[in-house]
Amino acid sequence: MNPLEKKIRVLIAKPGLDGHDRGAKVVARALRDAGMEVIYTGLRQTPEMIAEAALQEDVDVVGLSILSGAHNALVPRVLELLEANGQTHVQLFVGGIIPDEDTAALKAAGVSGVYGPGTLTDQIVADVRLGVLGETAA
Repeated sequence: MNPLEKKIRVLIAKPGLDGHDRGAKVVARALRDAGMEVIYTGLRQTPEMIAEAALQEDVDVVGLSILSGAHNALVPRVLELLEANGQTHVQLFVGGIIPDEDTAALKAAGVSGVYGPGTLTDQIVADVRLGVLGETAA
């Protein structure tokens, strides 16, 4: 990346009541190590808090880590709020425990990527770059 280019800004959030954030922190670290600016909001965020933070931080990407099974309620709400804020350009990806049968519906709703346990962080980094910059390599 050209040093004069704006860095990709990523917001990583843990919506809902799930209290396990190791995966979110691993992804945040990988994105940061790849040269992106990462904002981690911490545990127990509401969709409204996430959308507001995305607006205030002027992010390019929002990553949600959901282990609770509430992805079908939380993800559409975050997407709705991002759209209401005029942030239709913001990419949204989801990681965590997402059943395979829910992936197609999440992507149809506007999710850029769905990542389960065991996904290599290099894949997430590459997908974020591709989604934001159209680049396939660092």
